[in-house]
Amino acid sequence: MSTHQYILAEADRASDRGTERGRSRLRYVSYTHYSQEWTSQLHSHTCAELFFITGGRGDFLIREERFPVGVHDMVAVNAGVPHTETSQNGSPMEYVVLGVEGLETIAGTGGYTLLSQAVESALSGCLRILIQESREPRAGCDEICQRLLEVILLRLTRRDDFALSAAPAGAGSSRECSLVRRYIDNHFKENLTLDQLAELAHINKYYLSHSFRREFNTSPISYLISRRIQESRFLLAETDHSLSQIAQILGFSSLSYFSQSFRRLEGISPNEYRRRHR
Repeated sequence: MSTHQYILAEADRASDRGTERGRSRLRYVSYTHYSQEWTSQLHSHTCAELFFITGGRGDFLIREERFPVGVHDMVAVNAGVPHTETSQNGSPMEYVVLGVEGLETIAGTGGYTLLSQAVESALSGCLRILIQESREPRAGCDEICQRLLEVILLRLTRRDDFALSAAPAGAGSSRECSLVRRYIDNHFKENLTLDQLAELAHINKYYLSHSFRREFNTSPISYLISRRIQESRFLLAETDHSLSQIAQILGFSSLSYFSQSFRRLEGISPNEYRRRHR
């Protein structure tokens, strides 16, 4: 997998302009060319992602739903939605990804939207400039990229089958709880404890537990376990790793703890899940 990513500076992001699109901020631009050594795993992000397929063919897996994509298609995935992508043999997929903060696609319960043949010539031109700017960042690069994002969003919302809204996540979530959740999303395979998470957020661990449950309707450790189980579903269905290997990869202290946690959240054993999805 060959990937180039450019992350915009926080201070340079454009300010709120009073519209749904104006509240969205471009966090990063990446360009990816698929190769055989890439291991695709379900993951999620703290911002929405817009995938523009610029070459080849492949599949998107979002939660447990899989669907094909090809050149000129676009997939919008909301923040927090588990997803991954795989390339078709003989036709390596190429795509541009825009990470967009403060935005979500108005979609069904899946939290994503697929637009076929969405990358018309005008959008292709914007994407080419975004890649050029991100590869050789110069003065004004971030502002140019932000303005190009706004043009792209305006053109997409002209379609009858695509709608956007401001992401509601920031409305009620505290800064500390959001920080802890993002950290868990990025480090859930590590041996995390409540004390470590509280130290990260510089707050008392009992206050963190109470606030996190109020914000997200679950405790920090329960959220950590759910992220591991979410990842385990992919490993069970798409790899030949043993249950012991999966438990170790995901940071569980033992195979029995992994099996108990999986059954509690999924209602079936890991072996039964693997059998059903094979």
